[in-house]
Amino acid sequence: MDYLEFYGLEEEPFSQAQNLKFYFNSAQHSRAMLRLMYAVDTMKGLAVLLGEIGTGKTILARRMLDNLPEAEYESALLVIIHSQITADWLLTRITRQLGIEDPAPEKLKLLNQLYNRLIELHDKGKKAVVLVDEAQMLRSKDIMEEFRGLLNLEMDGKLITFVFFGLPDLEEHLHLDEPLAQRIAIKCRLESFNRESAEGYINHRLRLAGAKAQFFGPKAMDLVHLYSRGIPRLINTICDNSLFEGYLLKQKNIDENLVKVIATDLGLTVKRPEKKEARLKVAPAAAPAEESEPEVGDSTEAELESAINNAVVSEKDAEETEEFDNMLSNIIESKEKPAAAKPEKKPAPAQQPAKSEQSEIDQMLDNLDEK
Repeated sequence: MDYLEFYGLEEEPFSQAQNLKFYFNSAQHSRAMLRLMYAVDTMKGLAVLLGEIGTGKTILARRMLDNLPEAEYESALLVIIHSQITADWLLTRITRQLGIEDPAPEKLKLLNQLYNRLIELHDKGKKAVVLVDEAQMLRSKDIMEEFRGLLNLEMDGKLITFVFFGLPDLEEHLHLDEPLAQRIAIKCRLESFNRESAEGYINHRLRLAGAKAQFFGPKAMDLVHLYSRGIPRLINTICDNSLFEGYLLKQKNIDENLVKVIATDLGLTVKRPEKKEARLKVAPAAAPAEESEPEVGDSTEAELESAINNAVVSEKDAEETEEFDNMLSNIIESKEKPAAAKPEKKPAPAQQPAKSEQSEIDQMLDNLDEK
């Protein structure tokens, strides 16, 4: 019993091959298709679809090509396989795909052949459309200028429309020729699937492959979405490996533990929320600020405020303190004068004032303490 027979499948549900049978018309794919079809139907000249790796740009391009009726469109799909192509190679390839069997080697003659072919199609009531996949590989200013030149071929409207499919880098490359970037009539993006779309995508492919049961439980679906980040290509990889591992274990129901093992083996990780990282960064940042003021020591803000309050003396207390200092100085001066006099003065009379002065000082000190 092989993999397909074990699960009762007719074919592999999660193959990475671009099989239009498994095309999943999600809400965002449907919106993108409508916009791009509008661009070619009205011959807007240039439309662009952007998306990260694995979000389904290529299968959307193939589905769009398949949707263009031959009676109305002369269409072609051009796949850019590397970034070293020249403007002459590109022009020759476009000319061949639009039906010219023997393109001229000279550029001027080639452009004349292409122009005549576009006029011929226009007279037949057909629209010339070229879909360019992996368009982020177009990285030279010369190539962008060539596309702009082709878009200038007009009669009572554009004679040709291009639809670029590529990574987000394509947007920057288009600005190598600013006039071309300004000619973009339609631009749309493909994002990763949300949890609901991811589950719909998995069930859609299983159903088309002949599955009669649901193999992935809700928690397993949750983990597939988390580890894949909603990217269709990664969803295929995780699900395909999970089903094969289940076959080896003779386990038809794929649970969250099996998905976690598969994702770990594939080196996939769950991205942590940014908010938690932000909190971790805030705590260490406060530590140097406390150490940068060594003169404060370990005092808290409340202790510092208390020390400042204790150090502040009211205006009335200051006046009384100044009055006390003056009186104390006068008493000390009057006490020092007898000590400096000659010894012929009698000690008895000198000691009596000293006792009286001491009592007065003590009394003033007591009064100050009470305040």
